[in-house]
Amino acid sequence: MAPPYRLAIHWFRRDLRISDNTALHHAAAGAKAVLPVYVLSDWKKSHLWTGEKRQIFLCRCLESLGKNLDSIGGQLIFRSGSAAAELENLVRETGADAIFYNQDPDPFGREAEKRVEAMAKRLGIACHGYHDVTLHGPDEVLTQEGKPYRVYTPYSRNWLSLRKPEPYSRPRALHTPSGISSLALPTNAHWKLSDPAADLVEPGERAAHQRLKTAIAERLGTYGESRDIPSVPGTSRLSQDLRFGLLSPRTIYAQTAVAMAKSNSANARSGMEKFIKELAWREFYMALLWHFPNVLEEEFNPDWRGLWWAEPGEDFEAWKQGRTGFPIVDAGIRELLATGFMHNRVRMITAMFLTKDLHIDWRLGEQFFMQHLIDGEIASNNGGWQWSAGTGADAAPYFRIQNPWSQAKRYDPDGTYTKRWLPELAKVAPEKLLAPPKDGQPIAPGYPAPCVDHSAERDRTLAIFKKHRRQ
Repeated sequence: MAPPYRLAIHWFRRDLRISDNTALHHAAAGAKAVLPVYVLSDWKKSHLWTGEKRQIFLCRCLESLGKNLDSIGGQLIFRSGSAAAELENLVRETGADAIFYNQDPDPFGREAEKRVEAMAKRLGIACHGYHDVTLHGPDEVLTQEGKPYRVYTPYSRNWLSLRKPEPYSRPRALHTPSGISSLALPTNAHWKLSDPAADLVEPGERAAHQRLKTAIAERLGTYGESRDIPSVPGTSRLSQDLRFGLLSPRTIYAQTAVAMAKSNSANARSGMEKFIKELAWREFYMALLWHFPNVLEEEFNPDWRGLWWAEPGEDFEAWKQGRTGFPIVDAGIRELLATGFMHNRVRMITAMFLTKDLHIDWRLGEQFFMQHLIDGEIASNNGGWQWSAGTGADAAPYFRIQNPWSQAKRYDPDGTYTKRWLPELAKVAPEKLLAPPKDGQPIAPGYPAPCVDHSAERDRTLAIFKKHRRQ
């Protein structure tokens, strides 16, 4: 039976891979030829949440994707501008009779999809959108009343009970026609980006699969014990691969499940189970954003809307520079600025410090993280910030206020992580990194004294929340 379409456009977005790609799989199966397209945007004008390091990584991933497509008879076409307008131009130029794409979970991507679908309907061509970015769509995991969950634990129980979809096969050939005009492969110069930092993660699908292999072989078995220790490689480091679709969640789940089944160690299986539950957290936050897109503008918990926040000033600038005088906080920010990454435990510490010790609006921290994280994921970032601020779904209660000194003592007791990112503290005794200086003076030349007193600011936070609750 002949494929129903003559030429299908595959609109690449955050699915920069050829293996286990839902829309690409269906496009290759349903059309005689496939035209892969990526539509570039003027990133500095697109949104305040777009970051330079993430764009550098994107450029390099697109280069890798282009080579992978070449290997199966494809050619990645680049256009720039509105996705709907540029895809319409391609339809008119090539006579394409179908568009395939994987759906974006955030509101901005969904708006672009609506415009593309309207364009396809107007032109009388087929348009197929597929769920691909999570194992289960936002309408698959619902309460018995058919409503979205607002608390993680019952969501995760339901999520874990569902049968997981199998990975899709890789297309054998795309047969992309020649002679289609394309912009050049985007480079750092295209977006006027600086040179990539030395510590940027290796881009591309092949590198992502190697990271998954390493994670399963060396990290996930001890994930339960080591994931919170920032000085050791105890996390999966797959977050950017999920963000850009270098790996699918189906592939990650399937390979982890195989490793669990083969393992003779109960401890290793437990570590892998904890990792899988982190995939559920990711999907919980994506489902929340899907059902409650207002969380990008306001607190999820209506009880805390209108909460007082301090005007950002010198303390906020110190936080953004890693100069607060709280070593574990500053180390996290310096790691972020240098590499585009921050350990997850330290993300929680720095976020709660900004909102509970400096009383700065969580939205400002959310934006700062998105501007610097290579793995910046709108849903997870928003969920994490609202959790730390005490305003989100299933958030830490407002009276849970982490002490950055005790957090350092618990998770970086010898200062290995802190000293890695704060070289000015390299010769400071570890115990001095775990408690405020008794004399209020800096613990090393060139390093600031603590900008606030944690105990006093904790009391102030409690008073702010209690006052708001009484109003």
